[in-house]
Amino acid sequence: MNKICIVGNLTKDPELRATEQGNAVCSFTVAVNRRYRDQDGNTPTDPRGATATFIPVVVWRDLAENCAKYLAKGRKVAVSGALQIRSYTDRDGVKRWVSEIQANEVDFLTPRGESSKDEAPARREQEAWQTSPEDDWLREAPEEQDDLPF
Repeated sequence: MNKICIVGNLTKDPELRATEQGNAVCSFTVAVNRRYRDQDGNTPTDPRGATATFIPVVVWRDLAENCAKYLAKGRKVAVSGALQIRSYTDRDGVKRWVSEIQANEVDFLTPRGESSKDEAPARREQEAWQTSPEDDWLREAPEEQDDLPF
């Protein structure tokens, strides 16, 4: 099984491009706080005392387009997918290795209306999340029942 899940913040705005076949692909990097123990064995509670691991993420097709549209630098995300390690040859002919997450799920964790101080104004305007009439069933949840058999 190859499954990885991370939660962190985007280090910069996502980059959207298309393959030769026209498939959308979006790339971004997520900074994940890594806690450590001090000399006394205590874990600092101040998040500024944590160090970060920077993890590249690649997303494809419709999810790629949504990530490019709604994500921006500083946004918090939960990402799950498979860890991929691949190689390529750079312009100088040197073989390079890359580790990245091929994501199949990206949850946007920054609440609507809340923005990062580094976020571009155009990104804030894209916060107008719309629901379609097909989503009305979400609003029509039945009332809770206290007589459940379990």
